[in-house]
Amino acid sequence: MLKATLRSFLAHKGRLLLSALAVVLSVAFVAGSLIFSDTVTRTFDRLFASTAADVSIEPKDDLTSSVPTGAVQTLPASLAAEVARVDGVAAARPDVGVQNITVVDSENESVGPTTGAPTIAADWNVTDRSPVRLTSGRAPRGDGEALLDADTADKKHVDIGDTLTVMAQPGTFRVEIVGIATFRTTNPGSALVFLDPKAAPALLLGSADLATGVSVDAAPGVTDAELKRRVSAALGPGPYEVRTADEQAKSSAESLGGFLDVIKYVMLGFAGISVLVGVFLIVNTFSMLIAQRTRELGLLRALGADRRQVRRSVLTEAVLLGLVGSTLGLAAGIGLAAGLIRLMSAFGMNLKTTEMVVGWGTPVAAYAVGVGVTFVAAYLPARRAAAVSPMAALADADVAGVGRPLKVRAVVGSVLGALGAAALAGCAVSSRTASAASLLGLGVVLTLVATVVAGPLLVRPVIRVLGGAFPALFGTVGRMSQRNALRNPRRTGATAAALMVGLALVGGMSVASASMSKSFDQQIDDTLGADFVVQNANYTPFSQEVTDAVRGTDGVGLVVRQRFAPVAVRLPDGDRVETTAAGYDDGVDDVAHVTYAAGDSAAALAEGAIGMDADFAEDHGVRIGSVLPVEFPGGRKTELKVTALTDQDAADGFGMQGGLFFGIATVEKYVPGGQDSALYVNAAGDGGADQLRPRLERTLDAYPQVQARDQADYKKLVHDQIAVLLYLVYALLGLAIVIAVLGVVNTLALSVVERTREIGLLRAIGLGRRQLRRMIRLESVVIAVFGAVLGLALGLVWGVCIQQVLALQGMKALAVPWGTVVAVVIGSGIVGVVAALLPAMRASRMNVLAAIAHE
Repeated sequence: MLKATLRSFLAHKGRLLLSALAVVLSVAFVAGSLIFSDTVTRTFDRLFASTAADVSIEPKDDLTSSVPTGAVQTLPASLAAEVARVDGVAAARPDVGVQNITVVDSENESVGPTTGAPTIAADWNVTDRSPVRLTSGRAPRGDGEALLDADTADKKHVDIGDTLTVMAQPGTFRVEIVGIATFRTTNPGSALVFLDPKAAPALLLGSADLATGVSVDAAPGVTDAELKRRVSAALGPGPYEVRTADEQAKSSAESLGGFLDVIKYVMLGFAGISVLVGVFLIVNTFSMLIAQRTRELGLLRALGADRRQVRRSVLTEAVLLGLVGSTLGLAAGIGLAAGLIRLMSAFGMNLKTTEMVVGWGTPVAAYAVGVGVTFVAAYLPARRAAAVSPMAALADADVAGVGRPLKVRAVVGSVLGALGAAALAGCAVSSRTASAASLLGLGVVLTLVATVVAGPLLVRPVIRVLGGAFPALFGTVGRMSQRNALRNPRRTGATAAALMVGLALVGGMSVASASMSKSFDQQIDDTLGADFVVQNANYTPFSQEVTDAVRGTDGVGLVVRQRFAPVAVRLPDGDRVETTAAGYDDGVDDVAHVTYAAGDSAAALAEGAIGMDADFAEDHGVRIGSVLPVEFPGGRKTELKVTALTDQDAADGFGMQGGLFFGIATVEKYVPGGQDSALYVNAAGDGGADQLRPRLERTLDAYPQVQARDQADYKKLVHDQIAVLLYLVYALLGLAIVIAVLGVVNTLALSVVERTREIGLLRAIGLGRRQLRRMIRLESVVIAVFGAVLGLALGLVWGVCIQQVLALQGMKALAVPWGTVVAVVIGSGIVGVVAALLPAMRASRMNVLAAIAHE
């Protein structure tokens, strides 16, 4: 049996090739994502471990915010001298390092990275653990000189002697580049500017007495853990975080982990789509191969092979296919990881392919996915083959089930469909986001499985409609193509299911993204009353100089500042909620349309007051007049009185969770050193917005980190950000289509082999080559469009339910992108034409007599 299995596998290797490609794609994305993330992780672990001090001291960050405040956490520079006196300390030095500053060249062009990585300014303290070394020029001296990292200098064409402008929180200053520093290991993608250690504190922090941390070196014989214990004991309880080198490296790696996880999960998403769509392809391929080998299997049964041996033979072929596909996929995954590493290098993260990490878990995962997918996909066809009696097989009974009833599918599909519909209905009527999202996920899974199971039941009614015009348009050829698609509903359903999955995904996400865009448009129209909003594209804060420059622009009337602050609020019901609050100047009502359930803007922005969302207040037992303990970063605490409750949609409200907001004076008092995140600007006088815009743009030319946007610009910014998610979905769709095309090609190619004698007879009675190719193309088109119709119908239902979940977050507008729907249907027809090219060409080139004599 083993010899017969191997001969059968090699005899059908051409037919199995397209199925192997699906396995290769699945395994390549799994292996590539694991190799890439392992390589980046090890590279940065080595960087962090080699550059971390024995012990580091930093300000304790009890409260964090997803929205940057612009405030730099500092500690006294004198702390270094205090720590230096601790027994076991060889040296202690204050460090200065500030992220997210802006550096521009002489033409006001930013020299920072374009990838979202920060621009960092730091003091030039060279040790054997410094991440960079001076490779040309000299060290900076005084407050007018600086070093620049070599990668940034090369990409931005900055040379020694050039002058750069640095925009920091205390103010803007100019520096001459006097040297170039090169990374010893990996450049994480940031731009680094190094200043004279004596000048850096005043320039970057506003005071020579401040630092952002203290690096401590251990004396010989003192371990890091022991040194940490001694330093912690000397400092006592306070607002400081003391870490060993290992702890600091781990903390840095964790902060990088979010970025790596995004890449890993995106790639694993591609792998998941490949696996899911590939399953349909492999099931269809094995089902058709078994149908075509009916006599061969029957002869094996007649010669003494039992059902277990037949089943084992088919599964062995599947395992061989999985092994071949996994091996090729692993090699392709290594190539994919190398490509990603080069791509990241183009973006500034200088990884090296020579340091690629292929851990033991990668090949294990690769072969587990590849072999597992093919084994599972081939199991049902194998059981079907084993269930055929020798006499039925010798009589060429069809094991693919052309005429078998679909009662079981009808029952299972109906039950799953009913459960899925109930879950989606529950999602639509739920009033809680968490339960609605859970029901949505359950409904999506159940309805997808139900559609796949019941798909063959829909083949005849739907394809009769889709191909109804074929006989009128193409005559007998059109009628035969329609009937060929109807001949085996199971096969047609399985072939179309591969395309259906991808299109259901894109349909659902298209509705969701269009609804989000429309909702944000409505919210901007309903809430934004300012002529212009001045802010950074990635919402990072900017210095006071920008605010002063905007206020000084001719034609500017009202300017309302917005700042954010991390807070922890103790509520009457006992909950302690950590969130982000917003601070505003007076005049909010002139730049925003705010509706209140109680109180008003003047009350909310008054000293010692706070406003919040009315629903949030009701959930936590807050009333007008409630006094709430509020904690700010650095352990600063106060009590604020609730004086206003907003009646906004969740996405319209100020701040984040709870919609907390107060006067900007509160932010300035409890988050000193913070920066403005946005300016809401009205033109002075009526009709002055058109005249103000060019003046604002001229003012902001010197500050490339910020832009002035009107309502239309603001909407475009939001649309562009939503589009990023949609582009990812389209990429997933593209992958699904590639595999789906392979599935259609495979089905048609095997179908041509299966119908060799039939094709020969058609040719013998006068069917021309062109007519034969047209018949196969039309069959392919109707199958592809059938999958598109099912997928889009399912996706539109999912999209409406996703919008219901978004509505709980304030995004209540529903939009269906009908243009996208029509384009996808048309595109599916084109996919069908493309997929049919090779099978149609092969069929038309058959020798008529040989085809008629085919067994």
